[in-house]
Amino acid sequence: MIIFLAAAAGFMEFLDGTIIVTALPRMGQVFGATPVAMNLAVTAYLLAAAIALPAASWAAERHGLRRVYAAGIALFTLASLLCSLCDGLTGFVLARILQGVGGGAMVSLGRQAVLRATPKDRLVQAIGTIVWPGLVAPVIGPALGGFIVTHADWRWIFYINIPLGLAGFGLALKLMPAHSPAAARRFDAPGLALLALTLLCLVGGSDLIGTSWPGTAAALGGTLLFGWALLGHSRRAREPLLDISALRHVCFSVSTLDGSWMRISINSAPFLLPLFFQLGLGYRPDQSGLLLLALFAGNLLMKTATTRLLRTFGFRNLMLVNGVLASASLAGCAVFTPATPLAVMVPLLFLGGLTRSMQFTCLNTLQFADVPQEEIPAANALGALAAQMGLGFGPAFGALCLNMVRALGGEASPSAGDFRIALVLTGGLALVGTLGSLRLPPTAGAHVSGHRT
Repeated sequence: MIIFLAAAAGFMEFLDGTIIVTALPRMGQVFGATPVAMNLAVTAYLLAAAIALPAASWAAERHGLRRVYAAGIALFTLASLLCSLCDGLTGFVLARILQGVGGGAMVSLGRQAVLRATPKDRLVQAIGTIVWPGLVAPVIGPALGGFIVTHADWRWIFYINIPLGLAGFGLALKLMPAHSPAAARRFDAPGLALLALTLLCLVGGSDLIGTSWPGTAAALGGTLLFGWALLGHSRRAREPLLDISALRHVCFSVSTLDGSWMRISINSAPFLLPLFFQLGLGYRPDQSGLLLLALFAGNLLMKTATTRLLRTFGFRNLMLVNGVLASASLAGCAVFTPATPLAVMVPLLFLGGLTRSMQFTCLNTLQFADVPQEEIPAANALGALAAQMGLGFGPAFGALCLNMVRALGGEASPSAGDFRIALVLTGGLALVGTLGSLRLPPTAGAHVSGHRT
């Protein structure tokens, strides 16, 4: 029950990160703001959720996991209500910040509770359940948001969170383990400030790409500066907010660092593919949404085979082969033309769903295979931050590739050829992330997968 509660709460958080994307133009009309200005609501949510991840881990150590997790759900639900009541952009952005803080706490602490309660030999099944929100929500979120804003009031995007949040709050108080608060450690305010500045510059630089190259260069330079300062602070501080010591474990390092490239690539697909189908191939919005269901079907079906495949081949071999297939299935979509039959498109998209699901489960399960139990809270905060950034910057990387190719061609709007190059580039990024698996020993995570070499 803890696993399913964590998965459901994670689904709400990931869904709210993407569901308003297609609703922004309509909401902008209500608020009297441009779609570009409305994008601030997405950025604010992403930043707040990412910053809240390590802060929530610290709060859970001090006040107990059950209390902080339930408080995160309560804050997310209250902020959803506030979002639905807003009539101006400023108030809406502030409400989205609160919603992001609550959502970040839900995701980080939900996974932490599962990791604490699950034996290592059952970790594959547990992680396989709680990773599906990160796969499914980006696929159905934009489509669901578009459906709601077309056939109902945009406020229903947030209304639906209220009964779900109230139910989740009650279940959290009943199901979540009441871990005793640990000895209080000092809150790392400088670490939080450096993390916020790093993410602010990174997100700001991504938003400025294609509109102001000097601004982009300045923002990305700030990202490197503050990021380097954060890394140095985390190494020197006695009790850092973002503890990077878990990176000394090879399984955690590969899954967190190298796996981030794979996460960004995989999360770019729900952004690039619908636009390619509509703007490049001439499909209607509803038709492109139905094609994406092939990805969704592959995601779900692979869950039934993950455990057996890991037991047979082990993490290292499976991640190398599956990662290449995931890269090829994404880049392979570049061959689609308006004349390509559905009998070719659907199987390739289905293969993409299978491989992305497998790689996500492998990365998230292997991540904690060699992390001692006492280090899990700190490692979970860092791992959850990497996962959140992969989710948020997947679309940003897709947009970056598309805008760069379009700008080099001197075109006002992207062509089908631009989309094809962008898909090949994102597939190449997945391949880069896959090569990190070569650092794993053949026996990596064997006590988790049950694989015998």
